[in-house]
Amino acid sequence: MAGSTQRSDEPITDINVTPLVDVCLVLVIIFMAVAPFALVAGIKVLESRAKAAEGKVDLDENVRVKLTEAGVITVNDAPVADGGLPAALAGALLKSKDKMVTVTADDGNRVGQVVDILDIARQAGAQKLAILRTEEEKKADGKGT
Repeated sequence: MAGSTQRSDEPITDINVTPLVDVCLVLVIIFMAVAPFALVAGIKVLESRAKAAEGKVDLDENVRVKLTEAGVITVNDAPVADGGLPAALAGALLKSKDKMVTVTADDGNRVGQVVDILDIARQAGAQKLAILRTEEEKKADGKGT
């Protein structure tokens, strides 16, 4: 072979990178095809900043939803019948100028129940959602005063 520095009886010691490049390109194409399905619509929850938020929000002006350990839901301290939460939230949000719903749940509740309440609140017209912790929960975590 003209111009080759390797003799014909020596083994080929160079690595063929073509299959490696082919596999990498196939993986890139697969990731590009799957990436849009990985984006899931959800509720954006921000970490609470108690010190920064002190005194800025009057909780009495917001719609307050409480979920007890027994599964009883109250809207602004009034018990709500099963299936009546959307109507109760819509009525309470009409009276609220901030259109903010704050949800408090006892420790025994599942996260799914709280998420369902947040979904119903959003559908009822809430513009802002918040999850509050009770003073007992803060003290139990050792972060309360």
